[in-house]
Amino acid sequence: MRLRWVKLTQPVLGPFRARWRRSLMLRTMTITGMVTGFIIFVAGVFILTSISDDLYSSRRDQALQDSARATLAAQRQIDASDASDRGGLVQLAASVRRTVQDTSASQLVYLRRQPGQPAYPEAPPSAATSVMLREAVSADLSRAVGDGSPPQHWQAVTFHGDDGSQSAGIVVGSTLVFPAEAGSYDLFIGYNLADTQDTLSFVQRTLLITAAAMMAFIGILVWIMSRIVFRPIRAAADTSRRLAAGESDARMPWQNDEHFDALSDGFNDMADTLQARIHELDHLSEMQQRFVSDVSHELRTPLTTIRLASEVLQGGAEGLGPGQQRAVEVLGAQVERFESLLGDLLEISRYDAGRVTLDTEPSNLVSLAHEVVDGLQPLSESLIEVRPLGGYAPVEVDARRIRRIVSNLVGNAIEHGEGRPIVVTIDSNAAAISIAVRDWGVGMRPEDVEHVFDRFWRAYPSRKRTLGGTGLGLAIAQEDAAVHGGILEAWSRPGEGSNFRLTLPRGDAITSFMSPLPLVPDDVETDLGDPQKTGGWLRRPGRRIRKERR
Repeated sequence: MRLRWVKLTQPVLGPFRARWRRSLMLRTMTITGMVTGFIIFVAGVFILTSISDDLYSSRRDQALQDSARATLAAQRQIDASDASDRGGLVQLAASVRRTVQDTSASQLVYLRRQPGQPAYPEAPPSAATSVMLREAVSADLSRAVGDGSPPQHWQAVTFHGDDGSQSAGIVVGSTLVFPAEAGSYDLFIGYNLADTQDTLSFVQRTLLITAAAMMAFIGILVWIMSRIVFRPIRAAADTSRRLAAGESDARMPWQNDEHFDALSDGFNDMADTLQARIHELDHLSEMQQRFVSDVSHELRTPLTTIRLASEVLQGGAEGLGPGQQRAVEVLGAQVERFESLLGDLLEISRYDAGRVTLDTEPSNLVSLAHEVVDGLQPLSESLIEVRPLGGYAPVEVDARRIRRIVSNLVGNAIEHGEGRPIVVTIDSNAAAISIAVRDWGVGMRPEDVEHVFDRFWRAYPSRKRTLGGTGLGLAIAQEDAAVHGGILEAWSRPGEGSNFRLTLPRGDAITSFMSPLPLVPDDVETDLGDPQKTGGWLRRPGRRIRKERR
């Protein structure tokens, strides 16, 4: 039952609970409304109770005074009568009832001979002007009146009408002594408090309407005051949001309050300083990018000359000595590496400047992986295995850049794989496609994995490069993955090798996806709760690019 109640209330309370946690204004208004409502409720109950008690006490005192006056008038009438036979006593009893009705403010009169007295045939019978009064007289009230001390007794009762209606009332009882041997009679006078109940209901309705109006007025007042009080905070939040969105000229307006104006001045000074620093950094970044681009372009001319000279020397190397031939060979290799480094620097400068153009086309990543592996297999001392678990469906990518990513990952695995097998796994799901390159080489420490995509960074600086990398391959590979909306991740552990995973979304409309391949290999022992073991949700990185489609 509790679970069902939770399920039923969750759609209603869930959004309110989330809003409650996020909105200080909602919490302030709700708490103020609850406190105000409680105070109004307590005040209303107190006022209503006081009025009810006062009305009831007033009507009770009036009833007792009225009953005492009517009882004295009736007893004087009895004392003045000389009736002794049945007929006279019956007429006297009827006259007494009329006197009570004329003297009192009530027409409900019940005259009853007290029980327990000796039988007297001449005594007039009991009579009541209303059946509901006779039914309202309780045994406790009858015994109290029969005791005779004090002379008056009253009791709160409920009158039941012939139509089934109910109304509150008071019955006052006293004793009348008839002449001769008729004995004593109980006189009950009923007072209907329906008019008092109507007055009390009117007061209650008036209090409810007044409380509702006050709650509405206080709610509107609290809402207006909250809007006024929180307006500077909203202005600061809006200005900070605009600054975060790139509007460097956004400033916080004054709020006509000395404290908030001081906050505005400080905030605007901070924004001015931040804008100046951003402009300065942008200028320095632009100069750096221009420097790298200009240097790369300027170096191409002498490098071309050196490469031509190297080719000439290599063409005539047969007539040179062994040492000279080795020098010519090293010169050619370094010239090729220099050209590769210049190409990578130009590519990095394009990414830094945001001038990247994707030439997308439908590509089969399984075929692409096979092509890369077939080209690099001669450089590896061991087998490079391709395991296509999925990913046969074409996906819109820049094949040249994805081929460069896979080639870089497989090349690194060859260089650091210690001659052990390398596995390239491809798999896909409805939202993404993934390629993982696994080796069982030297591996890296966790602190090294954090820097593996940094430019010119090496986990083992003293280790000799076997494939002649430039130190920019993984940095460019990460940028290539990011411009496709994908993510390139790395896992490594000393002595257990490394695993690099590339995950690409299947379309531009996909903003979050789960990789079909785990980042931590299945053959590695790890905690079951590790999100890398099964693959957590990935969010597509934002990147402004221009795409060209073939």
